Amino acid sequence: MTTTPATVPTDVATPEPGTPGARRVLLAAPRGYCAGVDRAVVTVEKALELYGPPVYVRKEIVHNKHVVRTLERRGAIFVEETDEVPEGARVIFSAHGVSPAVHEEARQRSLRTIDATCPLVTKVHREAVRFAADDYTILLIGHEGHEEVEGTAGEAPENTILVESPEHVDAVEVPDPERVVWLSQTTLSVDETMETVRRLRERFPALQDPPSDDICYATQNRQVAVKQMARECDLVIVVGSQNSSNSKRLVEVAVEHGARDGHLVDYAEEIDEAWLEGVRTVGVTSGASVPELLVRGVLERLAAHGYEDVQPVTAAEESILFALPTELRRDLKTAGHDVKKLRHDPGALR
Repeated sequence: MTTTPATVPTDVATPEPGTPGARRVLLAAPRGYCAGVDRAVVTVEKALELYGPPVYVRKEIVHNKHVVRTLERRGAIFVEETDEVPEGARVIFSAHGVSPAVHEEARQRSLRTIDATCPLVTKVHREAVRFAADDYTILLIGHEGHEEVEGTAGEAPENTILVESPEHVDAVEVPDPERVVWLSQTTLSVDETMETVRRLRERFPALQDPPSDDICYATQNRQVAVKQMARECDLVIVVGSQNSSNSKRLVEVAVEHGARDGHLVDYAEEIDEAWLEGVRTVGVTSGASVPELLVRGVLERLAAHGYEDVQPVTAAEESILFALPTELRRDLKTAGHDVKKLRHDPGALR
């Protein structure tokens, strides 16, 4: 299961000759759900179907307002911490991952856990454990307070130093400059992360890289698509929630790479008509936790304002699909479900 980069065009499509000022939309691909989000959302949907409500979920299963509200209506109860879950109840851990301390607390409360952590986040957790065991200092690039960062740092708190941006590098102090490795949150800006790594390496020449990319394939692909179209866009609209790190990064990437303006919206109704004044080309994409129906709503709203010409900008083809969590897969098999065929129904979150 791989992601295949498409041939990168030297130019995105342009309006046909003879139509000066024609309005158009450049629609980024890939966009929306990644494999980890797909797996997490299906996990909650199938848990509700199999066990019946309520099913508790620690933190938001993914960072998208619409997804969370829809699952709440179906009987999912979102809590901040495990001590809010009744003893012995069933709880799902979100796609962003949790620390060993959270697993231990759940065990002490006899909670029946389903771990929906994205496998790519789990990979970073394992890297942290491995390097800490070898007495490395882990320079974790990420945003303070983000669930993913808290989970990864929790694997090796005594060995981990958070580095939030290139500007924070000068303040970093390590016990042994010869035993230093960097890891990162999976949803960051690729460019900013690499700049942070460059500065870290200037200070610590022995800095080791992770065994493989920590920034996930979906984050990278969505950023590449936005980069390809940004210089052709007067405005880029990213569909996503304010607490979605990867969605916010897409807005930043768009503006950094040539878009005149960029905005993040949860719903089409949030588009301000003033944004469209003097705009010929609108770029549209969505974060990795956004269902496609929200993008369709944005396209319909834009079409109503004359942006009916929609041209795709494809950066990669994605075919990755992760298996459901072991605990849920086992119970589904027992109930007679063919788990190999399970994946999210694009229309299920209406």
